[in-house]
Amino acid sequence: MKPFEAIVREHGAVVLRVCRAVLGPDDAEDAWSETFLSALRAYPSLDPAANVQAWLVTIAKRKAIDSRRAAARRPVTVPDLPEAAGGADPGPGEHDGLWAALRMLPQRQREALAYHHLAGLPFADVALLLESTEAACRRSAADGMKKLRSLDVEDLR
Repeated sequence: MKPFEAIVREHGAVVLRVCRAVLGPDDAEDAWSETFLSALRAYPSLDPAANVQAWLVTIAKRKAIDSRRAAARRPVTVPDLPEAAGGADPGPGEHDGLWAALRMLPQRQREALAYHHLAGLPFADVALLLESTEAACRRSAADGMKKLRSLDVEDLR
């Protein structure tokens, strides 16, 4: 088996892209870290024939679910802020409008696109992750792509 550091180097960017697409730029890095901490603990018992990238994306999916559940339980404080002057710098992951576009999609379409197009998983693996059928995942991804293509750039601002 490869050293775990090589696994992180090889698959770290894909896992981060998936986390950003599923959770958004604010929570992605925490989910990425949690994914690799969990993977580090389980790596010694991983079957050598396993698809490591699919295994990591599965862990990332579970960490994303945990993150959403935790966020739903946290109280939200809203301070009175002055109106921001126009032209604020975009946050991390916002520079290309990807998160703004993905945020407009239903969760199922967003996840199907992230796991297939960003992580490069075949639809059979996406179906396992989403606990659905391969055909339903293909449809979700196709509907999501159709919606993304129909968006006007002004809608993303």
